Amino acid sequence: MTSRPAPKWSRLPAGWDTEMSDEYEWAPLRLPPEVTRLSASTRLSIEAEYRGWELTRVRLYTDGSRRVLLRRKKSRFDNPLPDQPEL
Repeated sequence: MTSRPAPKWSRLPAGWDTEMSDEYEWAPLRLPPEVTRLSASTRLSIEAEYRGWELTRVRLYTDGSRRVLLRRKKSRFDNPLPDQPEL
């Protein structure tokens, strides 16, 4: 497993980039406070079911926002970021 630094644009919480390997595609997301837990769960379930993303980490902040890290195995056809989750 090779670890790589997180891209600057993702603003991952400290320590989240230590387990990021090159065999996966990674999608860091920020869910605003107005997104309810039920709504977030439903949206993430849809991403998992139809696009193959799996939930790796979640961090809840005091303002109610969440940082989420999704991953999925890279395909051998390796399309560059074909369908990123939109939450």
